[in-house]
Amino acid sequence: MNHFLLSPSRMLTLLAAALAVSCSKAEPIKATGPAKVEVRQTAGRWQLFVNQQPFYIKGAGLEFGDQEKLAAAGGNSFRTWRTENGRESGQQVLDRAQKNGLYVTLGLEVSRERHGFDYADTNAVAQQLASIKAEVLKFKDHPALLMWDIGNELNLNAKNPAVWDAVNDISKMIHQIDPNHPTTTSLAGIGKDLINQIKLRAPDLDLLCIQSYADIVNLPRYLRDTGWTGPYAVTEWGATGHWECGKTAWGAPIENDSTVKAGWYQKRYELAIASDTNQCLGSYVFLWGQKQERTPTWYGMFLETGERTETVDVLQFLWTGKWPEFRSPQLQSLSLAGKTANQNVRLNSGQNYTAKVLAQSPSHAPLKYVWEIMEESAAQTTGGDFESRPQHFPELISGAADGEAQIKAPAKPGAYRLFAYVLDGHGNAAHANIPFYVDQKNSTVASRP
Repeated sequence: MNHFLLSPSRMLTLLAAALAVSCSKAEPIKATGPAKVEVRQTAGRWQLFVNQQPFYIKGAGLEFGDQEKLAAAGGNSFRTWRTENGRESGQQVLDRAQKNGLYVTLGLEVSRERHGFDYADTNAVAQQLASIKAEVLKFKDHPALLMWDIGNELNLNAKNPAVWDAVNDISKMIHQIDPNHPTTTSLAGIGKDLINQIKLRAPDLDLLCIQSYADIVNLPRYLRDTGWTGPYAVTEWGATGHWECGKTAWGAPIENDSTVKAGWYQKRYELAIASDTNQCLGSYVFLWGQKQERTPTWYGMFLETGERTETVDVLQFLWTGKWPEFRSPQLQSLSLAGKTANQNVRLNSGQNYTAKVLAQSPSHAPLKYVWEIMEESAAQTTGGDFESRPQHFPELISGAADGEAQIKAPAKPGAYRLFAYVLDGHGNAAHANIPFYVDQKNSTVASRP
């Protein structure tokens, strides 16, 4: 297992820089009025200040996840993508955050060109501004509010730069009615033309927020190449994206298991976030919770059933310098019919095969194994848009015991995926999956995709 650890001295240096400005366990926010939040540059270094105290963001993207677990792991903030998530009101989210000692970067939903919004329609843009103003007025004085995030990835598949004029107008409106909180916008990646557009059209923003996954290791170079010398935070980072990874012969993306992911989270944090003590104000890791996006396990740091994965252990260590008492199980291997995910596993319909998973518990806890087969996702969504969970087939799994199971290939030819979940009884889990393709029995190679 490769955890991509840096040298002990390098690790301590990075942790000291991150923890020096925010190392105490979060206590409830006792204020009754708004926090005074500022972005300041002192001696060439950009910093965030909350009520005159330096504040380094140790946060996560959290919409339906567990705030209490975030606080317990050493987090001090979370970001949302909208003020009303459909399950809890914005007021409830902020009130709960205040009790947990968490500050919130509150997302403001701004319409996207890729969803059909026309930024040349001045009436529609004006109506949007008025609607967002009402949201700002509603929440601007809450003690748990940290900053306003104006739109998410508005540059993704967009062509009309007038969107940044609208963002600037929203920022100016916020500054007029709320002098206490900075404004930003979250970008899908970073490039010189994009930065030039924002410098020209949206100069009212107090900082930028950048979102990047495997490519985040190149962020220091991108910042130099684009000439961005201002403050920024990273509002999404984490697992290797499904568009960045290897694929099977039939085009199924190959997902890293939970242990490999944990190693990459640590390496990416160290290389691209903690290493920048001059411009970076902190980050929000994605995702503190669970969602279906190509698979049910790709981006969430928790299972659908609520168990934590090894990535949560890593984040707690990065934020606090301490590992949890009970470490999550660690994956060593997963095979189906004697092959791994990288070996283009093909099965004949209706035939039986053996699946094996090998894992260990650093806490020496007894492990339980759960298996699942589901259809390969046919989703072609971008930017994290909603996806339906594919159909699953519990009847095709039998004889599961001690990390082994008998798998019957589905009768219908096509692309599927086998999942293995390893649980330790302490609320922790590991996971891995293998894409596989089912051929008609006795099919010829020439007919295969």
